[in-house]
Amino acid sequence: MYRSKVVPFLDDVERGLFATRAPNRPNPIGLSTVRLLKVEGNVLHIEGVDMLDGTPVLDIKPYVPSFESRPDARQGWIETARVKRDPGRADDRFTV
Repeated sequence: MYRSKVVPFLDDVERGLFATRAPNRPNPIGLSTVRLLKVEGNVLHIEGVDMLDGTPVLDIKPYVPSFESRPDARQGWIETARVKRDPGRADDRFTV
């Protein structure tokens, strides 16, 4: 079950779900850029994945910096919230 507003990990202010990376979402489809380590038959070995256990992998494609790289992108509220919490430490607020 998801909520339309959550208090995200790096902040203490309630935000709209789609302005956060909260794991409880209305749609289980995710998007991650990962490093391909090796291929064994039909098994891909990757690192740096940014998805929850059970998230289906529907498609794979090569990384093209001119498509995926966004050096001018802004982080919105996260730019100021990072100092409030330890970004390397999770808490239990999204545990189901």
